[in-house]
Amino acid sequence: MTFQRARTEEQREIRRRAILDMASAMLDEMPVAEITLNELSRRVGLAKPNVLRYFESREAVLLELLDRLLQEWLTELAGELAAGVDENPPMAERAAAVAETLSRSLSGRVVLCDLIGAQSSVLERNVSVEVVARYKRASLGHLTTMTALLLKYLPELGENATLFSLQAILMAGALPAYSTPPPSLQAAYRAEPELARFHLELKDYLELALTATLLGVLPRR
Repeated sequence: MTFQRARTEEQREIRRRAILDMASAMLDEMPVAEITLNELSRRVGLAKPNVLRYFESREAVLLELLDRLLQEWLTELAGELAAGVDENPPMAERAAAVAETLSRSLSGRVVLCDLIGAQSSVLERNVSVEVVARYKRASLGHLTTMTALLLKYLPELGENATLFSLQAILMAGALPAYSTPPPSLQAAYRAEPELARFHLELKDYLELALTATLLGVLPRR
């Protein structure tokens, strides 16, 4: 892919989208830590200084990609909850359905979970105050959207809906590391199958954690 110099705002936006799309495609092949600005520039067909015209750093690219993926996920989550959760059953049944829907939705978005996991330790570093503040403002909007979605099916959460939303996002970032063991650990599991008790599929792991968290924040009566 090669580009001529962008001369209009529309052309500049096309460049930005191309960079973000390529970063997303690379994350299908490799973890966040292996993404480099040099390789991203090469694949997108722009010199590194030209990529830096649109994003101030590798981390700024990935932070904006995370924002975009969160927005897309929440848009899709609205339909997934509508299809997977009945608003009429007792609270415990609705809570179980919400936890199952969330775990299925998040576990199917590996790139999103990887970026969430890298957010505080990688993505929010080597970026300007302006960039990270813009991301945090967008994150507050995403949190509000998710909270409203959950309250539609579990109004009993009340003010705890925001807390649960935040915890769900944090768990989605933390748990994938334990569900994708490195080769050495996979070999240990094969050699001693009883050790595999420590390995859980991401969806199952998330569902257990989300269900337990919901039971902790929902009212007892």
